[in-house]
Amino acid sequence: REILGKKIAIYLGDDKADPKEAANVAQKFCSEPGLVAVIGHFNSSCSLAGKPIYQQNHIVQISPGSTNDTLCEGSPWTFRNVYRDDFQGFQDAIYAQKQLKAKRVAVIFDNDDYGSGLKNNFIKKAKSKGLEIVATEAFNRDTQDFTPQLTSIQATNPDVLFISGLYTQGALIARQARKLGMNLQLFGADGLLSQNLINLGGSAVNGLILSCPFLMELGGDKTQMFAKTFKRISKIEPDAWAALSYDAVGIVFEAIKRAKSADPDAIRQKMSEMTTPLKGYHGMTGLTLFDENGDCLKPLHFATVKDGKFIPADKQL
Repeated sequence: REILGKKIAIYLGDDKADPKEAANVAQKFCSEPGLVAVIGHFNSSCSLAGKPIYQQNHIVQISPGSTNDTLCEGSPWTFRNVYRDDFQGFQDAIYAQKQLKAKRVAVIFDNDDYGSGLKNNFIKKAKSKGLEIVATEAFNRDTQDFTPQLTSIQATNPDVLFISGLYTQGALIARQARKLGMNLQLFGADGLLSQNLINLGGSAVNGLILSCPFLMELGGDKTQMFAKTFKRISKIEPDAWAALSYDAVGIVFEAIKRAKSADPDAIRQKMSEMTTPLKGYHGMTGLTLFDENGDCLKPLHFATVKDGKFIPADKQL
């Protein structure tokens, strides 16, 4: 693809969901001559690890998947086109109280920037809505056996289990919870939004409900065309992260066009001006606007697992 008569070069890097590796990738990216922007990282801990490196080198960073509250604070070079965890956690708590009719909620969380941040926001709002948090159990990313945490949770007799973590651990938690005879409502957030949750969790994740930034079914004709093209090229169904990543690239390209320059500071300036519907970016996932920190102002949706796929939940906020 060309912009302003010049071909765009794409550099690829894999941080392996490891903050230390993410810092290495960021350093490698910044050593590439002519680099003007980075789409990434996905995990909050990885985006936070890369953030000071991109800031030091004056390289625009835009994450399509990192939701930790503090990501964009303190650096004019960091943006995201997905909501923050304070917004997501608060909305999840409201949904649990209003739509799930929850009264007693247990929380199991990944003890990293994403999992703990989301957990804290969820619990804060849940308590303000009158929900009783009957158990809070932590796990590490490499945990395989959740029996100790789930046994402790089971003893408190919750009606909803909120999973604050990623899809691999979410699938194991669901399977092991069902094996223990826990028939409560499983509830979670966008870290669970992956086909791998369903592939690994099987029937144990049927009926699970989660919050997410976007569902392909909610898009218009443009989005459906994108989905067909994506599937034809990649041979897999696109999800919200594919659409958000596509939009993140589009936002950078649009900033270059508006600036009539690929200078990183000009790109940063034009992205920071995308603050109103008139100046915002209209992409696959709808209208993207940024606030003064580079945080994204966007709605949240709820999905459920049915017949091996994610579909919009019957009840939304």
